[in-house]
Amino acid sequence: MRFLLVDRILELESGKRATGVKNVALSEDFLAHHFPHSPIMPGALITEALVQLASWIVQESTAFQKLGLVAGFDKLKFHRMVRPGDQLRLEANIVSSNAEKADVKGRAYCDGKLVTAARFSLACVNSEPLQSGDEARRIFGMIKY
Repeated sequence: MRFLLVDRILELESGKRATGVKNVALSEDFLAHHFPHSPIMPGALITEALVQLASWIVQESTAFQKLGLVAGFDKLKFHRMVRPGDQLRLEANIVSSNAEKADVKGRAYCDGKLVTAARFSLACVNSEPLQSGDEARRIFGMIKY
């Protein structure tokens, strides 16, 4: 099973854009060590949530035959901290894409304020060695809308 960082997909425009949410709970495993007396969500995991949301755009638009794996970041900036009890609103927009690659603009917000902004590329790879199309459809069905 994948480590899911997108709790719900609120909107998805096939092949183009998606909006989702991540609810940050004190019970999250990663908060136990980051930092025990003042927990914050690691920036790497905020970024991973954006990557996962963008990958769902790739998966849905290819009938779950491909998925997006991060290939590189062009820009990445963190603006504020995310704490337990916060809800991240995630936005991913495909800027350009072809069969092998998707360029993405991602943003994460908390209470309407920008938390993270990123430009990154996804390699669009066959999903079958990593996850079956049926398993991806099942997970997608649980988190969409």
